[in-house]
Amino acid sequence: MKLNSLDELLVEQLQDLYHAENQLVKALPKMAQAASNATLRNAFEEHLEQTKGHVNRLEKVFESLGQSPESRTCEGIKGIVEEADEFLSESAEPSVRDAGMIACAQRVEHYEIAGYGSVRTWAEQLGHQQAAQLLEATLDEEKAADKKLTQIAISISNPQAAVGAR
Repeated sequence: MKLNSLDELLVEQLQDLYHAENQLVKALPKMAQAASNATLRNAFEEHLEQTKGHVNRLEKVFESLGQSPESRTCEGIKGIVEEADEFLSESAEPSVRDAGMIACAQRVEHYEIAGYGSVRTWAEQLGHQQAAQLLEATLDEEKAADKKLTQIAISISNPQAAVGAR
């Protein structure tokens, strides 16, 4: 498919993000279940609820653009989720597993931050203000999730994993 305009690129990338968010709705419960630390488990569960909201918000974005919500396979998130599944299948001390899961989750967040930042900017430039506002709300939540994961890593998971390494 040849993309002929920024509008077409915007829709294509929204389809990618829509697929990504739906993949994460399936992946986050596994991560929450595997977390040994209650704070991390709660963070994954909270982000699962936010992610369900992201799916709904993307549907509103599509609607605001006069488009039907459609998925386009997001190979990036698909690969990151596959890596996380591989990691979860490895034998690891619980605190080390938690630290590794945070790294996996932050890869997802950074991918999403890049994606949402781009589509939000394009929506603004194209005059799609409602879409831009909705995308900004999701971008803010993704940044907050990344920050929360960093705080959990620094204050809980990494110190616990480091003790086990001695």
